[in-house]
Amino acid sequence: MTTRTRLTALATTAVLATTSGVLVSAPTAVAVGLESPADAPSAPSASAKTPKARGANPGWTNPLARPAQPTGLRGSYDGVVNQASLWWTASKETNLAGYRVYRRLDTTDWSQVSGSALLTTPYFVDTPNPTGQTVHYQVRAVSKTGRESEGSLAVSAITADRTAPVAPSGLRISHDFFTATLRWQPVADAAKYEVYAAASAAGPYTLLGTSTGPSYDDYNPPRTTLRYYRVRALDARGNPSAYSAVVTGDGIDRTPPPAPTSLSSYVEATRTHLYWKMSDSFDNDRANGGHFRVYRSPGQTLDPSHLTRVTCVKVGDNGDGLCTDESMAPGSHYTYAVTAVDMTGNESALSAPVTLRSGDRVAPGPVTGLKATPRNDGMLLSWSAPAEDDVTSYVGLRGVRQPDGTIRWLDRCTDEGSDALAMLCAGMPDGETNVYVVVAKDRWDNALASSDPQVATVTATELDLRPPVTLPTQGLEMLGMSWSTLVTGEDSPGIYWWCREASLCTGIAGYRVSRWNPSTAAYEPLHTGLLPVTTEKYQDQSGAPGGTYFYTFEALRADGTAVVTHSWGCVRPAFV
Repeated sequence: MTTRTRLTALATTAVLATTSGVLVSAPTAVAVGLESPADAPSAPSASAKTPKARGANPGWTNPLARPAQPTGLRGSYDGVVNQASLWWTASKETNLAGYRVYRRLDTTDWSQVSGSALLTTPYFVDTPNPTGQTVHYQVRAVSKTGRESEGSLAVSAITADRTAPVAPSGLRISHDFFTATLRWQPVADAAKYEVYAAASAAGPYTLLGTSTGPSYDDYNPPRTTLRYYRVRALDARGNPSAYSAVVTGDGIDRTPPPAPTSLSSYVEATRTHLYWKMSDSFDNDRANGGHFRVYRSPGQTLDPSHLTRVTCVKVGDNGDGLCTDESMAPGSHYTYAVTAVDMTGNESALSAPVTLRSGDRVAPGPVTGLKATPRNDGMLLSWSAPAEDDVTSYVGLRGVRQPDGTIRWLDRCTDEGSDALAMLCAGMPDGETNVYVVVAKDRWDNALASSDPQVATVTATELDLRPPVTLPTQGLEMLGMSWSTLVTGEDSPGIYWWCREASLCTGIAGYRVSRWNPSTAAYEPLHTGLLPVTTEKYQDQSGAPGGTYFYTFEALRADGTAVVTHSWGCVRPAFV
């Protein structure tokens, strides 16, 4: 019978403590049931003719048997020196020749790391590659005949990352208001950066400070004296990179300020006001002599080769900018841009430009092509587009010609419509003949007078929409009344009344409102029956824009006779 070694393992936990503060837990194994040699079969006596059984000799071991699996594997890891220390329970097998240690990463196979010679003591120190990954170890026992045991239960260690970051590159320096600003390209695995300075390129360099980002401000560096800077990156474990290239600063500000923004304008007849925004970073410069420069070039695009410096007659004194220019030629196009100049004379780039047309005191020419077209809601005026590019509005007038040939202007034509070349002179179409004129006004309120000989007029006769029937007006003194004659927007034609003298109104049984129907040539009630005597208003919701309507109002007795009668007309214009 072949003698067998029976091994059972109990998983426990070992803690790997590193000097860098990393703790790793891993399973270990403890042998708990090694089979006794007394359990093997006994051998025959010496007088027997058959050979003695090998298992009967307590000192004999089967050379073909594998040694027992090592137990009690534990370990620790020192991240500073990157060493994993392993130890385990010594084997008591008589045929043991030594041990081999194996290791692997999470994604690799086991490989021997203990060398060609067998270990004779249950202890081993390994220096794994400093990759920052977890390394697993196991130990195998080797018999004198070269047989190797199963691997022990593994322990694990997290190796320290001793790979330094790359050196920062692109180090550059700029000066602004007693501050030297260093900037460089970020390093991928850098946790922070150290900035060093020296009075000479050879050093010694002194640590100025640290930064978590790729920039650093050295406040109040020596002025007009050379200072040398270099930077290095450190990763999360403190591994330092090589130093960057050295840059030199002399404390002199050669960095221009940022360009002004949001340039805008407001143009008057004889001057132009310019406004802009400026970054708060320019405040210190302004307090120490920093200022703005305003440039312009003729035309509608900025021409850098024809820029003229503007002398501002008024300059803003707040945090942003203001300039008033009174040197433009009237009615001309200019394009402006602004720069900022810091306290040491560095000038920014030009701001985004703004183009404008300068003001003038010249009125637009007379309107041409003026026509007057009668409509149901008044007189429609229309005209041709002007030649000027600064016209912003038009004024229309309605008047009557006097016997001496002069014109007496009655009112203005007010139009809320969107057609810039037409307007409606709204009014009652009652067949009157009127004189009309339209004058153009520019953005600076320049306009020809209506009496100017250049201004052309047009004479036209309104439509006459009045009903041929005239109703007598009576009893108005009994009621306080008002009514709409020109309705615009969402309003509708209406009439409003109340009883002024109650003793005279007691005989009123109700009210009736009627509207003239041109198709039937009659006034037709707008409601069924009489309005209650308590009613005090009525609105015609069906009166559409673009029409003129004629109404009658009656206060009636019970027998149908009228106590009060009133007629009126209402225009609801449809503006163009």
